[in-house]
Amino acid sequence: MKIAVIGQSLFGQEVYKELRKDSHTIVGVFTIPDKDGKADPLATEAEKDGVPVFKFPRWRVKGKAIPEVVAQYKATGAELNVLPFCSQFIPMEVIDHPKHGSIIYHPSLLPRHRGASAINWTLIHGDKKGGFTVFWADDGLDTGPILLQRECDVEPNDTVNTIYKRFLFPEGVKGTVEAVRLIAEGKAPRITQPQEGATYECIQKKDNSKIDWNQSAEALHNWIRGNDKVPGAWADIDGQKVTFYGSTLVDNSSAAKGQPLEIPGASKPGIITKAGLVLFGNDNKALLVKNLQFEDGKMIAAAQYYSSGSSTAVELTEEEKVFAEQMKAVWKSILSNVTRIEDSTDFFKSGAASMDVVRLVEEVKLQASSCQLQNEDVYMNTTFQEFIQMCIRKLRGEDDKEELVVDYVSKNINNMTIKMPHQLFINGEFVDADGGKTYKTINPTDGMAICDVSLAQISDVDKAVAAAKEAFEEGEWGKMNPRDRGRLIYQLADLMEEHQEELATIEAIDSGAVYTLALKTHVGMSIQTFRYFAGWCDKIQGSTIPINQARPNRNLTFTKKEPIGVCAIVIPWNYPLMMLAWKTAACLAAGNTVVLKPAQVTPLTALKFAELAARAGLPKGVINILPGSGALVGQRLSDHPDVRKLGFTGSTEIGKHIMKSCAVSNVKKVSLELGGKSPLIIFSDCDMDKAVRMGMSSVFFNKGENCIAAGRLFVEDTIHDQFVKRVVEEVKKMKIGDPLDRSTDHGPQNHKAHLDKLVEYCQNGVKEGATLVCGGKQVQRPGFFFEPTVFTDVGDHMFIAIEESFGPIMIISKFQCGEVDDVLRRANATEYGLASGVITRDISKALYVSERLHAGTVFVNTYNKTDVASPFGGFKQSGFGKDLDGNIVQNVKKNKHLKTTT
Repeated sequence: MKIAVIGQSLFGQEVYKELRKDSHTIVGVFTIPDKDGKADPLATEAEKDGVPVFKFPRWRVKGKAIPEVVAQYKATGAELNVLPFCSQFIPMEVIDHPKHGSIIYHPSLLPRHRGASAINWTLIHGDKKGGFTVFWADDGLDTGPILLQRECDVEPNDTVNTIYKRFLFPEGVKGTVEAVRLIAEGKAPRITQPQEGATYECIQKKDNSKIDWNQSAEALHNWIRGNDKVPGAWADIDGQKVTFYGSTLVDNSSAAKGQPLEIPGASKPGIITKAGLVLFGNDNKALLVKNLQFEDGKMIAAAQYYSSGSSTAVELTEEEKVFAEQMKAVWKSILSNVTRIEDSTDFFKSGAASMDVVRLVEEVKLQASSCQLQNEDVYMNTTFQEFIQMCIRKLRGEDDKEELVVDYVSKNINNMTIKMPHQLFINGEFVDADGGKTYKTINPTDGMAICDVSLAQISDVDKAVAAAKEAFEEGEWGKMNPRDRGRLIYQLADLMEEHQEELATIEAIDSGAVYTLALKTHVGMSIQTFRYFAGWCDKIQGSTIPINQARPNRNLTFTKKEPIGVCAIVIPWNYPLMMLAWKTAACLAAGNTVVLKPAQVTPLTALKFAELAARAGLPKGVINILPGSGALVGQRLSDHPDVRKLGFTGSTEIGKHIMKSCAVSNVKKVSLELGGKSPLIIFSDCDMDKAVRMGMSSVFFNKGENCIAAGRLFVEDTIHDQFVKRVVEEVKKMKIGDPLDRSTDHGPQNHKAHLDKLVEYCQNGVKEGATLVCGGKQVQRPGFFFEPTVFTDVGDHMFIAIEESFGPIMIISKFQCGEVDDVLRRANATEYGLASGVITRDISKALYVSERLHAGTVFVNTYNKTDVASPFGGFKQSGFGKDLDGNIVQNVKKNKHLKTTT
């Protein structure tokens, strides 16, 4: 079809490009004249393609069409006019001329919000639904028959910019092109607009966007966001017009702390806080404004209102001076009417417009990729000196980041003061759960509550996923150089190391982990994991593939490994921080963003980690932490269409359910580390001291709350009694007590329900005829303590031989001397295959057995020796996929830790 495109802007440019891709012939582009020597993007694109471009300053004079202009238009022979965005009045002689008439894109659901400021009024009225209409042009104002409509949800904190970028621009381009396709196919409807619900609002300009303070907080919020960024809602403060940007509704405003700011007409003074300017409606509810702009064009963070002029200038190095000269050249190319760029040259007072801001930001990225600017940075640093100082601070990593606001729960414990965040962490901020819902997290040492923790709801999951998606697709993280990404992860590891004792203390009181073990393993290995994967960021490589030549062409194929996008992570309660690290570090190294649900009973180290990640400089939305129930939060993450991968560690039953949900929702990738019943085979030729030591470690490490714990020991009959005697002696030496006591060997089980399950497990063992040698009962003291337990005479048919205890319970069975294949058969007679072990002095026997054990990890003459560089994962119903190991493509069948003795 022959089409005339009448309009302007990037939106018009994209519609033009897509129409050409659809094989339509663009016979002419009619757009606005050049401004300050710069052509409109639509004109630039069309001129590049050799399409005729017409830049009429106007189409009519005194209400009548200009004959020469109409004649030039008619000469193109257009069969359809497409007006994607047009600020000029087009005469009806042009509108009605083509065979198929004219269609117009309008950013509202007509007949609602007719007029030029439709997006503004959608937000000002607080509409819950927005969208766009493609309609047939007539002689009315946005009154023509509807051809096509598409709607979207309007988020509570949407601005004109966010709803435009998220939906109205990308979907509007698609919708306009689809409308043309329907016309070409003869299927385009003409639906008369209803009279009911029709509205027309005036154009929003600066003089009519003043704030009326006699409204509710929600109405004030809608007015400010409806005028953000253009024309900008304003009020008189301290004798000048101040414009407000970045409004959000907030709870708990009564707790806001800061300096009061008198605002004429407001129901009460605003408060300048660390987070921004808190404003109040006449209903005493509150909103928060992030940025303010003064009459001279200078924009500041609202939090800096009383200190906006107090920053100290930094002295430039020789290398930085070269960068400054490069930036002067960029400013000069943009501000063509300025003869010389001085420190005092103001970007906007020298004639720059919003499109020039976009260009400046992109030019800086070309000159210094590590200096990631946002448009707001230019608005807040308008003179050349301010701009250069801001850029240099960013290059040095010293830029004034928005201060993280944390409502800590503090406790003096373990000879230190620990400071624990307790709210959800979404999009770089600690926030309350929807509806303010909370629950208590319990200290297993005494059974008492540590603090209230925010309990995430489905709406919170949606917010977190949206933040992660935006950070990946639009934010600094997705555009960051891999080496810079690695630098941030190294900084995070360093910060974790600075807080290692605090993290270990929190882990001890929240999960019951013995402090010395938490310090070395729970936290220590977590730090190692982030350091290890930080080094992988710039080493993820694709490959080139030689392919057959199709003469006369010479072809080359190459592969590129790219991040997936939003990754959901659901972790268990036995190693709260370490499981977070194992899964999160790899996701971040590859450039993904994360929404993580810690176990509901152990949320505190995950929230402390979120704080450290923010302080390390990870951008907003990259990490989001949602304490909550698996049935609600975990299920929503499994079902969410914007989550592209889910990693889960937990029970096989829940893993199966997650796998099904991930398949049904959007076939998202899944990695599962599930249950285990790991066999350890001890031969009579072993080093008995080592066998006892490894046997104890394999079962009682971390109170038995260990996914790879030896769920069953097979001991050769000739050494069975001696082995049991030695083990019982060692068990009786174990000190059970407060995990913060440095001499404690065995702390409390993680939570009450698990303790009850262990008691029941032992009762089943006794009932079925196994011999309870020691333990098997709750320790009579406050908290959730359970005695280290040893069972012998365990038959293969028994419940305790088949099912995992996930506790400090050693299950011992004999096997006959020399019956290697028979004990292998018994060891492999399980649906699980996470780990296994063999202890023998005979290296040939060790290799023979390890080859035939059906498990993802086989320990030889050692146990529990995991390492960040070694892949970890299971077989069969213990799951699939690997944690750890830097290799992106893994074909690992088994992971053998060889530690032989002579």
